[in-house]
Amino acid sequence: MREGRVFELTVHGKTFSFEVGRYAQQANGSVLVRFGDTVVLSTATASREPKDVDFFPLTVNYEERFYAVGKIPGGFFKREGKPSEHAVLTSRLIDRPLRPLFPKGFRNEVQVISLVMSVDQDYSSEIAALNGSSLALMISDIPFEGPVGGVLVGRVNGKFVINPSVAEQEASDLHLVVAGTKDAVNMVEAGAKFISEDDLVEAIAFAHEAIREICLFQEEVAREVGKPKMDVPLFVVDPEVEAAAREVAEARFREAAFHPDKKTRERQMEAAKEEALALLKERFPEEEKEPMLRQALDDLLKEVVRKMILYEGVRPDGRGFREIRPLTIDVGILPRAHGSGLFVRGQTQVISACTLGVPSEVQILDDLGLEEEKRFMHHYNFPPFSTGEVRPIRSPGRREIGHGALVERALEPVIPPEEEFPYTIRVVSDVLESNGSTSQASVCASSLALMDAGVPIRTPVAGIAMGLVSDGERYAILTDIQGVEDALGDMDFKVAGTREGVTALQMDIKVKGITTEILREALAQAREARLAILDAMAQVLPAPRPTLSPYAPKIATMRIDPDKIREVIGPGGRTINRIIAETGCTIDIEQDGTIFIAHTDLAQVERARSVIAELTRDVHVGEIYTGKVTRLERFGAFVEILPGKEGLVHVSELAPTRVGRVEDVVKVGDEIVVKVIEIDPYGRINLSRRAALQELGEAAETRERRSVAVHLPEAERPGRREEEGRERREPGKRGLPPGASAPTGGGPGRRGTPTRGRGPGISPKSPLGIDLATFKRSRPGGKSPSGP
Repeated sequence: MREGRVFELTVHGKTFSFEVGRYAQQANGSVLVRFGDTVVLSTATASREPKDVDFFPLTVNYEERFYAVGKIPGGFFKREGKPSEHAVLTSRLIDRPLRPLFPKGFRNEVQVISLVMSVDQDYSSEIAALNGSSLALMISDIPFEGPVGGVLVGRVNGKFVINPSVAEQEASDLHLVVAGTKDAVNMVEAGAKFISEDDLVEAIAFAHEAIREICLFQEEVAREVGKPKMDVPLFVVDPEVEAAAREVAEARFREAAFHPDKKTRERQMEAAKEEALALLKERFPEEEKEPMLRQALDDLLKEVVRKMILYEGVRPDGRGFREIRPLTIDVGILPRAHGSGLFVRGQTQVISACTLGVPSEVQILDDLGLEEEKRFMHHYNFPPFSTGEVRPIRSPGRREIGHGALVERALEPVIPPEEEFPYTIRVVSDVLESNGSTSQASVCASSLALMDAGVPIRTPVAGIAMGLVSDGERYAILTDIQGVEDALGDMDFKVAGTREGVTALQMDIKVKGITTEILREALAQAREARLAILDAMAQVLPAPRPTLSPYAPKIATMRIDPDKIREVIGPGGRTINRIIAETGCTIDIEQDGTIFIAHTDLAQVERARSVIAELTRDVHVGEIYTGKVTRLERFGAFVEILPGKEGLVHVSELAPTRVGRVEDVVKVGDEIVVKVIEIDPYGRINLSRRAALQELGEAAETRERRSVAVHLPEAERPGRREEEGRERREPGKRGLPPGASAPTGGGPGRRGTPTRGRGPGISPKSPLGIDLATFKRSRPGGKSPSGP
């Protein structure tokens, strides 16, 4: 096997190792990155010929392998399938800083793949893949104007940390990924707990110091082992065509590109472009020149709009640079949804709906991360009618997944903990109209939907998208950018947060980087807009509603001794299933003894709770109960004093006087008063009616004529089998037939067999003896209580 070369770089105490020349040598460039025990193979490959397209066809894939964490994938096929949400988001994270650094007019297809082969959770595989992808491009023969470096930044106890460990991330109030060149930052992605704008700028500047070190290192490696760059034909507009386009179209574009209504503006621009194209075709009739004519017109339109903004202060819809489009806000417009919010900003319109579910409805995560489930979910949909288009509706693409995750990150810091609000929460945002910044409109609409649903969020959240137009000499920062400004500008800078600070940040740029000064100014301008939007939202719904929707499940939480879980579940699950059938509730039981009971009718919740409370209620020596006689034996009567809890009244304890036959005093179905006189080491309860009558006196007759217990069928009483064979008790014990002996072993087992040291009736399926997974998702009739 060929020998490779290894290059090492230590950044803030953590060492990256890049091995070149050993693996995947048929790719144009490949690097094996080791970062702690994390191992990622990054490759870059390009087609030999340009594609016949009018864009740069770059594809970035972050491929997860479950063997990287020693797991076998779930599901029927037991192999990796479509990318996880995390893989999609990481692919976008790598794509965004790389894309602006390829030459303009480069149309060869390029594919960058990072194969995650081993994961050490303290060493980010995402950061390893980002840096490995850049180095793979640098040492390849693919034209690339990098390098790019990337780091993860946390803040622990007020101090910034580069590439923090899992423990440090848990203690951090910031999760910031920054990428850039040695000269400037060109990608930012952040989630934060109300961090200030000034602290964010400081964190980004701190990150760029490490990024510069990584970029210089990559340049040195490329000088040593890099391939000569291939000569590729770049798509360039002929200067003669460019001049002709300017002559016939500039005036038309200046008139057509400025109108407050999006559809009108688009029709005007399309008409102007077609008129200009027809005139150009008369001068350049060659069919092969049509793509060049169209590109020349597109470039000119971009130049006209940008110059009008920079040098005349005119935006396409006539607004000022800091002006927000008109807002319309409404809540509660979907009567059967648990909560809903409508947020309209100009011609961007989003409706969000909130659904509350029981704890067992969490999303199960099957990926390489440490988290196994997710309680709060946000999903974003972008149907074609939102832009007036006709196209197939398929599963969510990378953009939809990315926008949904950004909104989720923005709202997560205000979601109440499960201890305070024991619900699974899902919010869905549907874009009804799109003219820029639908993700940030989704932040606002989702915040309203949560409050309308009665979710006690800490404080409302709002978001705004900022834009940038720059020509190297001048720049303009635009508040609340619309579609045309996003398409023709240099930056889409999304900022979400509360009055306290920023909760989420995402920056995409089309230039090689921006300065810290521009970042600081953009964040300050975004805060001004965010506070204005929060004020408008507060006029409609200033705080979460005090009560939940009548169609939302009502959840009660109770905690029992984990050892009593088996009593609630019952043999084969019959007890819990009977409670579910009788009350219609959904019941989730955790291993720690926490029980969640849910139903749209609070009365049914309380009914189920009282039954469970009775099932798990402890019996104490000296207490008096009114119980029901369940069966008779020649040596006494068995009486159910609590649901599932029976005791024996020995014949000598049935009455103050001598009793010849048990049936002379009581019969099955009678309700009698009894006193607990003993609970033996095996948990068996001995009762006395005689002692209860003596203590209660005349009041005993009244209590024996009415029932106060909650009864379950005989077969569903958890302790029923332990009472079978009770006649086989230790010699000398009261009520034991002559010649009987107590069971041996670690305690009384099922059907009188030894339990080998386990407690009564405990199965080895789990630490508690119960396989809770059988019961976690029980649904009466297959329906969820969250419906009407």
